[in-house]
Amino acid sequence: MKVIVIGATGTIGVGVVAALEGRHEVVRASRGGSVKVDLDDAGSIDALFASVRDVDAVVCAAANAPLTPIERLTDEDVAAGLRSKLLGQVSLVRRALREVRDDGSITLTAGTFVDHIPGSAVGAIVNSGLEGFVRSAAPEMPRGIRLNVVSPGWIQETLDNLGLKGYQGTPMSEVAQTYAKVVEGTMRGQTLVP
Repeated sequence: MKVIVIGATGTIGVGVVAALEGRHEVVRASRGGSVKVDLDDAGSIDALFASVRDVDAVVCAAANAPLTPIERLTDEDVAAGLRSKLLGQVSLVRRALREVRDDGSITLTAGTFVDHIPGSAVGAIVNSGLEGFVRSAAPEMPRGIRLNVVSPGWIQETLDNLGLKGYQGTPMSEVAQTYAKVVEGTMRGQTLVP
């Protein structure tokens, strides 16, 4: 398959590329890579699909929401989180529908955290919104296209890079295999937690 991985230079994206590359043609897309895309810019999503044709699957491992304590949270913080991670991925799905081949796959990224994380209110809105969007939109997808969302918690390598307890996170290789399972599988409208 030809698979576009958006956010290919980030922690999750690097892992997803590695998990898929041996079996599929992987197109690496990111804000700063040779194939450019920015979820905040609908025109760049259109340009991506104009330059990369005959796509079987799209994986979005890009976008994040700020960790801002509620007493310091501004309207712009909320709008930025919604615009980038939630609305950006919804925009991606709408545009990918026109370009992904019949029976193809679109996989988004949300997030799941068991324990409360200070400052995670915007992320909670975004992640819940993405899961609800996928659940509701998947039955309406045309031409057999499958829509799913992977919702990882903390990733071991991210925690290590932050100087925190990496062993409390999920190894990137395990998270990446979840994405590969979704791309190569048959599930629809699912939220998968690695």
